[in-house]
Amino acid sequence: MDFDLTRDQQLIREVVRDFAQKEILPRAKEIDRSGQFPLDIIKKLARMDLMGLPFPEEYGGAGGDYVSYCLALEEITRACASTGLTYEAHISLGCMPIYLFGTAEQKQKYLVPLCRGECLGAFGLTEPNAGSDAGGTQTTAVLRGDEWVINGSKCFITNASYARFVTITAVTDRTRGKNGISAFIVPTDASGLTIKAGYEKLGMSGSNTTELFFDDVRIPKENLLGQLNQGFKQFLQVLDGGRIAIGAMAVGIAQACLDAALNYARQRIQFGQSISKFQAVSFKLADMATNIEVARNMYLKAAWLKDQGRPYTKEAAMIKVFASEMATRAALDAIQIHGGYGYMKEFPVERHLRDAKLLEIGEGTSEIQRLVIARTLGC
Repeated sequence: MDFDLTRDQQLIREVVRDFAQKEILPRAKEIDRSGQFPLDIIKKLARMDLMGLPFPEEYGGAGGDYVSYCLALEEITRACASTGLTYEAHISLGCMPIYLFGTAEQKQKYLVPLCRGECLGAFGLTEPNAGSDAGGTQTTAVLRGDEWVINGSKCFITNASYARFVTITAVTDRTRGKNGISAFIVPTDASGLTIKAGYEKLGMSGSNTTELFFDDVRIPKENLLGQLNQGFKQFLQVLDGGRIAIGAMAVGIAQACLDAALNYARQRIQFGQSISKFQAVSFKLADMATNIEVARNMYLKAAWLKDQGRPYTKEAAMIKVFASEMATRAALDAIQIHGGYGYMKEFPVERHLRDAKLLEIGEGTSEIQRLVIARTLGC
């Protein structure tokens, strides 16, 4: 059993950490305050060949593995969760469906520009009445001649304002329930498609979150992604990989909380000594460090299983629920260690709490993850 990272994996982590700490971290507070999308940072990530990190070079990717991607994602999120979410949604949700299910022609036309960072990837799954119950999708796609005609709406969609095309799910056979859902690639400049970015969010303020409205949107017949009526199975596979990535994001936020809390505790003097010397504080720090180590090993194992082509659905659900809830606890403990200062926006830990909470909701709530895990136990 070898827990060492490969030389390439170590190098990627070091390069991304250096970039994130020098280029992204100093901007994180302002990105959160202003809600401005950090497009210049995304362009720099593209120049570093990170926007297609886990995909083959033949599609414009860097030929890395999923472990490397998760390591990079942890470091980006440690510096700025909004930027981390943008990156995660681009690769896990934007690129991955096309890589897994696209034809050779679709990969050349759509995946290559995504991997090169020429545009951002987006995935339209959630609807106002179809959240955890994704099988309740109401958006429809009807084949008329050589075109699919799409009607409906999507909500909480990441990156769509900066995408040239978005992969969406739509009902193609209402009589088959969840087995009558298909996936499609829709150009964002298609007539009848409206993209609206107007959410006021608790956290992840620098991430682009949109609504999509489809009013008789027509796309070519060949824009069907994967097999007809197989969309439900396809997005479950996509979400499995995404949940590993969310685990890596959660570790990044929790590590940022530990960084801040440890630094503050060493400097804050009370009763004649730094508060890091008090057991009540040091035990919180010890628990944070322990949980981060456990979660990091969990996401690395799940990513390794994915890279090996082995089953990882259970492990993905476990890391997603454990790490996301752990990150929220880490943020709460970091605020407590900071005392009154932790409640102030001058310090980063209140931002970490607001950002961490989304990870318990997006790409499958904690309740859904527990349901997935319970089913693997035969419950």
